[in-house]
Amino acid sequence: MKKQRIVVKIGSSSLTTSEGKLSYKKLEEHVKAIKLLKNQGHEVILISSGAVAAGFSALRYATRPKTLAAKQASAAVGQGLLMEGYNKAFAPYHIPTAQLLLTRGDFYEQYLFRNIYATITELLKGGAVPIINENDSVVTDELTFGDNDMLSALVSGFLHANALIILTDINGLYDENPFTNPHAKKYSFIPSLTEELLALGGDSESAVGTGGMRSKLLAAQTALSLGVSVFVGKGNHERKLLDIIEGKGDGTYIGSPFQTQMETKKQWIAHHAPIAGKIRVDVGAEKALIYQHKSLLPAGIEEVSGTFRANEIVEVVNKDNKLIGKGQVSYSSTEIDVIKGLSSFEAKTLINGKKAAVIHRDQWITVRKEGIKNE
Repeated sequence: MKKQRIVVKIGSSSLTTSEGKLSYKKLEEHVKAIKLLKNQGHEVILISSGAVAAGFSALRYATRPKTLAAKQASAAVGQGLLMEGYNKAFAPYHIPTAQLLLTRGDFYEQYLFRNIYATITELLKGGAVPIINENDSVVTDELTFGDNDMLSALVSGFLHANALIILTDINGLYDENPFTNPHAKKYSFIPSLTEELLALGGDSESAVGTGGMRSKLLAAQTALSLGVSVFVGKGNHERKLLDIIEGKGDGTYIGSPFQTQMETKKQWIAHHAPIAGKIRVDVGAEKALIYQHKSLLPAGIEEVSGTFRANEIVEVVNKDNKLIGKGQVSYSSTEIDVIKGLSSFEAKTLINGKKAAVIHRDQWITVRKEGIKNE
């Protein structure tokens, strides 16, 4: 089989006991499964939950804590326990591990975005398994990914992974709740995600996790938009990951194995860059951007909101103020306000500009009702 780059996300319920403590037996089985993938030449990046679940029992909380301070204290203790477990489990196979704790803020600046990519790429070259988790002990609401499902989707995208495997305690997506209906039908393969399918995702059944099936489907939707195929399911033996990439996994496969991957720069614009302002465009510009794959010219701009500089990221809305995309502007808000509605020739003459487009097609991402499109 061709060498692949695979992101594996392991949820809390797949790493802990029924009491919420870290299960070294489960952890060692996951490590053996990753070792078999690496033996076949594949690169593996691990997104691992379990820090809070491992830590709260060490701090003698009876159950998973509810307050932010208690959760963050649990994560601070549990992350060390989690990495200690992984280090011991990988050591007999002479596979080095590396810990990366990330927040949304690490992705805001392009240079940080590139540095994370370079670091992980170098680790993979050295044969290491990067183990990534959200920095739960310090993260705030403004800087959180929401859960490790979404973190795994974003990481798989910007690393240009071939596949994202989300391991959980449910073997895929069902048309009804399999816990209450034993006759619920499982979906073995879904080519794309619709609103109807997303609506089938329920809340978490686990006392130690944060994300339910809907969280995993939303993450899968993001991964698909970035060109990464997804598997959501479970496995109970060390060959489970090999079975999954061979098409024999116990779960749901989502998306084609031949996705068109989104460029790293466009991923940053779509999912990570802070928004500095807003531009409203007319119907003609909306059609040109979405359907004709053209750049945004001054003539199609009706209004500018916010104060921003050239090269910052803005949202673009239509005449009904509905979001249609995001892009990196060539001019400041002051300059765009002066040239809006003008021809490109008039605009360049008026502000002595060098670029005809306010947002070039290469710096543009379309956003529609069904999500971000890789165009």
